[in-house]
Amino acid sequence: MAKKAAVRYVCSNCGEPSSSWSGRCPHCGEWNTLEEQIAPSALAAVANSGHKLAAQDIAVVAKRREDRLVSGIAEVDDVLGGGIVPGSVTLLAGQPGIGKSTLLLQFAHALSKTAKVLYVSGEESAHQVASRAERLGAGSKTLKLATSTSADDIAATVASGEYQLIVIDSIQTLSCSAIASAAGSVSQITNSTQLLTAAAKQSNTALLLVGHVTKEGSIAGPKVLEHVVDAVLQLEGDRYGGFKILRAVKNRFGSTNEAGIFEMVNEGLQPVSNPSAALLAERQVTDGSIVLATLEGTRPLLVEVQALVNKTSYGYPKRAASGMDLNRLNLLVAMLERRTKLNLAEYDIYINIVGGIRLQEPAADLAVCLAIGSAARGLQLKSNAVVFGEVGLSGEVRHVPHIEKRIAEARKMGFEAAIGPVDKQASKKPTFLHGVPDVRSALNQFLEK
Repeated sequence: MAKKAAVRYVCSNCGEPSSSWSGRCPHCGEWNTLEEQIAPSALAAVANSGHKLAAQDIAVVAKRREDRLVSGIAEVDDVLGGGIVPGSVTLLAGQPGIGKSTLLLQFAHALSKTAKVLYVSGEESAHQVASRAERLGAGSKTLKLATSTSADDIAATVASGEYQLIVIDSIQTLSCSAIASAAGSVSQITNSTQLLTAAAKQSNTALLLVGHVTKEGSIAGPKVLEHVVDAVLQLEGDRYGGFKILRAVKNRFGSTNEAGIFEMVNEGLQPVSNPSAALLAERQVTDGSIVLATLEGTRPLLVEVQALVNKTSYGYPKRAASGMDLNRLNLLVAMLERRTKLNLAEYDIYINIVGGIRLQEPAADLAVCLAIGSAARGLQLKSNAVVFGEVGLSGEVRHVPHIEKRIAEARKMGFEAAIGPVDKQASKKPTFLHGVPDVRSALNQFLEK
């Protein structure tokens, strides 16, 4: 038996070695800087213990086609790239209570009609999972259920190849017997994931792992967790209401531009067929209300941007944003003060994106600026129009992608016009899109009492 290579941990900040890993370097005090290294004296022994790799013709391997496992839930299948790939490892992350376990139980139930599926719970008892499955209508006889926190037992089950898909809820509860640390620690998460991934690749079994998130919103555990898996899905939204959006942050087998939109009901997470209509159903046409034509993945979506501008009662004006980046709001407010006649230094500004949607693309800039201008002056849009466009620091309105999709969605919802960047290739005839060169022109041309 080959002797195990000596391993040490070296701080990337100060360079001092340590015999064991810890979250904080004992020498310089920096956090998360200890990196694993093999001792130089053991490198030769490690090299001699290896074996020559067996190479294959890439053209022959490319001809081997494997059908994806399709659940029938179109929103999930599209985000995965057309279904889940056999032998792949997918990580689903989200805030507590957002609906991760609910979505995966529905997905496992739908897939169990055509494939052998096992749901492994490490957080809840079998009775708790069964009660949820009964409420969701997912209590089929074809879906198998097990409870365990042993990564070794689960890896042995995966390696047996008995199941085509295994759902593990969650990776933070698992522990390897060879590791002395507690479940949820960096070493346990890393080793458990690598053990399960190796078993999944060997047996061609698809794995779906549930991951927790930190209070900052990032996936809990080491960053290597996201590198080891094949796909990383993020379930976002307000846990108390509104729409839930499923995004692919990483996907080795498909695009990361797709997004699934769900709504939580008593029967679980249900896909929303027409989210634009649902988001605008209770809209009131007042000052500070602007309809934005945005994109969730490749899907056009109309959302309401609300702004409230109020005289500040304190010496320092307050800026608050729900559904968009606060730093982006501060940048747009500074631009409006510099490039237009709006005086916002003595006013509190509040921005709200209706429906729990979080805006991430810069095409929302023009809609936010018009909403602030509308609320500050008590004006409304002249026409029943949607707004989109990126705004630069000089106040210019810049081009955004997929204008045709945004206009088509606005037409479908009954809007009469669109306000956005100037289309230089358009003819001089009246068109649906009214192009504006800068923010000041948009405020002067389209706002009225």
